[in-house]
Amino acid sequence: MLRSPSRPTAHPGRQTSDFGLPSSHLNGLRLQPLVVQRLRHGPRQHRHLITAASDGVSNTAFAIEAPGDSDDVLECQDLRSKLKARDSPFKAHDNFGGGFASDGDRVALQSMRFATPHSAGATCMTLGQLSRIHNNDNGSKPPRSEDAADDQVCVPLPPWAIRAGAREEIYHDPSTVNAAIVTCGGLCPGLNDVVQGLVRKLEDYGVPDGNILGIRYGYKGFYNRKTKPVVLNSKAVEGIQLQGGTILGTSRGGADIKEIVKRIDMWGIDMLFVVGGNGGNAGAAAIQAQCEKDEVVCNVVGVPKSIDNDILVIDKCFGFDTAVEEAQTALLAAKVEASSADHGIGLVKLMGRSSGFIAMQASMASGVVDVCLIPEVNFAMDGEQGLMAYLRRLLADKGHCVICVAEGAGQELLMTGDVQTDLSGNPILKDVGPWLKSEIKKCFKDADVKYIDPSYLIRSIPTTSNDRIYCKILAHNAVHAAFAGFTGVTVGLVNTHYVLLPIPVVIQAPRRVDPQGKQWNRLRSSIGQPQFTSAAASSAGTGA
Repeated sequence: MLRSPSRPTAHPGRQTSDFGLPSSHLNGLRLQPLVVQRLRHGPRQHRHLITAASDGVSNTAFAIEAPGDSDDVLECQDLRSKLKARDSPFKAHDNFGGGFASDGDRVALQSMRFATPHSAGATCMTLGQLSRIHNNDNGSKPPRSEDAADDQVCVPLPPWAIRAGAREEIYHDPSTVNAAIVTCGGLCPGLNDVVQGLVRKLEDYGVPDGNILGIRYGYKGFYNRKTKPVVLNSKAVEGIQLQGGTILGTSRGGADIKEIVKRIDMWGIDMLFVVGGNGGNAGAAAIQAQCEKDEVVCNVVGVPKSIDNDILVIDKCFGFDTAVEEAQTALLAAKVEASSADHGIGLVKLMGRSSGFIAMQASMASGVVDVCLIPEVNFAMDGEQGLMAYLRRLLADKGHCVICVAEGAGQELLMTGDVQTDLSGNPILKDVGPWLKSEIKKCFKDADVKYIDPSYLIRSIPTTSNDRIYCKILAHNAVHAAFAGFTGVTVGLVNTHYVLLPIPVVIQAPRRVDPQGKQWNRLRSSIGQPQFTSAAASSAGTGA
């Protein structure tokens, strides 16, 4: 178990309790359960305050409450009992003067405490949290099951996570390390940045030239004889951050986990870095579980990737900001087209299969969107409160309008019969863009509708400066985690701090826009967008 900073030689414990996991990942493999344990080291001791002052004197500039032994922490699995501890090569210069992180360092997973379930943004509350609010006798109503959020979206978490970063003590001899890097799933801005960051940080530790392999075209590259791994070094990754895509290639779909682990064992891979989304990280968790079963000692570390920004817990995914920035081009073009025509309507479809973050953020940033449609919020086409009636009012008032629709929006209006899935297990969506354009043309015969679908253009470009920096930090922390002996973890930014997260936590379900949350509310209030409901729904809502 993890202990307080006063016991630096302690090791994190094993996973023992279960979280729900998706059953459709990678050949139906069930992943290993997750552990969230309460640390118990005897009676709770009095907490002390760590004081610090920028001028080095005794005056306290700020006070920090030191984590206690009984803090609840999100446990991360490790292989330290099977490895030999040694000093980090960065110890000689105190990690370039920046110091080291400790296993006892904690990052708060929950940055806000809500007074009532009716506070703005408090929709992601469990019944336990609601009960505590009620027991505080603050005038709130007793908790109801319908007040608690869906367990597939609101993951029950302890208060703390383990801080990511370089450790003074490492568990691999860098001179003998063999590492492998694989990129999985759809393209996303920043893949090359992460690959470059991983390679350079591995070399910083002292991993020799020739000991870093790049797996080609996703997981299948482990055993596909036509796509042999390539050797990566600083020279091979020089300048790749200026390119879109991934120099390693990628692919979707299931993989033969047993064959992958056989290759890991055969090639003597000590560290595997997986850059992928929900499916890719599920694969990483399955590989880690199979390694444990086969007694193959390999640290498996993920770097979460999703252009849709739909990874749970973390603040944002790399590449998301770049995609939002690029989406502005299409929205501004739609504005020009719509405003230059009599009864002009600009319609832009953006990526967002089950999560509408790109459409929402791009709409908010552009300042030109009148209607934003996302998968999380159903909408009615007809009736006085429907979409078409609102468009009619916009055209009468402004003479034109701009609509931004996420690719997964409106599927409840389009889907009929059984829903098919792709190789990654994702539902195959109906194309909402052309359908919506056709419906608008039917309703507004004299409208000039311009449909723009930037599609893959927003994901195949190099990163913006902020994303580029973010990718480097994620890559560096992934390497630090592997050298620190952790396995089955992914790295991410939580409440502006970098943490280690057990992979099963982040893959339970896609992160989605909260229809009652502050982000969606800000957009609606900014553009004046109403709820698009049918007459039947409106009557039901009023009890008529």
